[in-house]
Order: sequence, then C-alpha cells, then structure tokens
Amino acid sequence: MRPYITHRQALPPVELESLRDALLGSRFVARSPLMGTFQASRGFAFIFTHEGRSTLEARFPFLRAYLARVLAPESARGLRPWRERLFGSRQPAPNAFYLNLLLLDAGKGVGRHIDATLQGPSGVPDATPRHVSVLYLQMPEGARGGALRLLHDNRDVGEVRPRPGLLVHFQGHLQHEVQPFLGARDDSQRASLVCEQYVFEPDALARLPPFRIQSKAGFAAYLDAQRERTDTGNT
Repeated sequence: MRPYITHRQALPPVELESLRDALLGSRFVARSPLMGTFQASRGFAFIFTHEGRSTLEARFPFLRAYLARVLAPESARGLRPWRERLFGSRQPAPNAFYLNLLLLDAGKGVGRHIDATLQGPSGVPDATPRHVSVLYLQMPEGARGGALRLLHDNRDVGEVRPRPGLLVHFQGHLQHEVQPFLGARDDSQRASLVCEQYVFEPDALARLPPFRIQSKAGFAAYLDAQRERTDTGNT
C-alpha cells in the first residue's frame, strides 16, 4: 500500500489561480483555528459532511471544481492495496471532511503531527482520516524548503516538494510535518488547501455539523457573510 500519491496540475491554471485568489482574499483569513504545531500559521477552515457539501458549495461556489477533483473516489485510488485496485472494493467512501486553508510565512513551518481534527467533534477518540489531500495553491518563486515530510513510526516514507497545482493524497495515519521555506521575500507566503477525509459510523456522523466555518477573523466577518446571504436571498 503506497504511503502517498501525487497528481500534477490537478486543476487548470486559470481555475487554480481563481481558487487561490478567492481563498487568500477571504474575510475569514486570520490566525489559524488549529492549535499546537499550527500556531505559526494563518487561514480558516470548514467542517462538513457528505450531506453538507451542497451548502458549502452554495456559500463558496469557487470551491466546486476543487471538491469535484479532490473528493472523487478515483483521485485517491492509488492509495488502496493492489488487490482492491484490481478487483474493486466495497470500502465505504469518506463521509466527513475537515478543509483547512494553510498559510505559512517565510521561516515558518508546521511541526510533526498526525491529523485528527475531527476526533473531538465526532466523539471517536482514535479517529484519523482515511487519507489527507493537499493541493498547493502558491509557493514563492525562488524559495528553498517548504517540503511536506511524511513519516511512519518516525521513519521517513516520503517527501513532497510543493509547487502550484500539485495535489498529494497520503495515508491518514502518517505523521507529517511542513519544513520552513527560505530565500523569498519577507512578505511571501506558502499556501495550500488541506482536506482530511474521514469515514464515520452513523452515530459518530450524527454528532458532526453538516456544515460549519471555523475562523478567528472575528464576529464582523460572520456578520458580513450573513448580510451577503440575506442580500442574495439565501437562507
């Protein structure tokens, strides 16, 4: 079973640029809602379920092409054992997701960890994603470093060097870290969109909100979003 797979140019350049501009220009961008090793990062996040995906896409239509690409079952098919790829699988599809915009300034990184963001909300103490998907939106030109390092039991199993448009899927139980990047302007940022993809039983799934925004941008950002929804007739 492969620890990770990659896809080059997962989105057409025009779609990638539009997605990047919409996310980086969002009113919800602030200090990361994640704790621990993410304290040096910025961004915002969504919790959503399979049923809540339509709400997410209605509120943030610029995410539709991205979600269609990243959540498609065939996109991460290469992570399955070869027997499942050859003979097919009855493995249930992911039904809950944590989608996080991750912004890092020069000299900043993310320490070693295993993604388990939905453990608390789901009430499943040992929950980890089936797999994690990372789409790179931006990497400063001329920068050195910034790689995604993957480990299993503290042993290296791979390293992914970021470049815009590259999509990587990796096994959700893997430790990973993001190395700092150097050699770019002080105001440049490394930007990626990270989707933790989980499979939960019905009782755990029922504890999750179908759709929720996580942001530390402050209440004003939520008021602005609510006004927009009212103005456009959305409820």
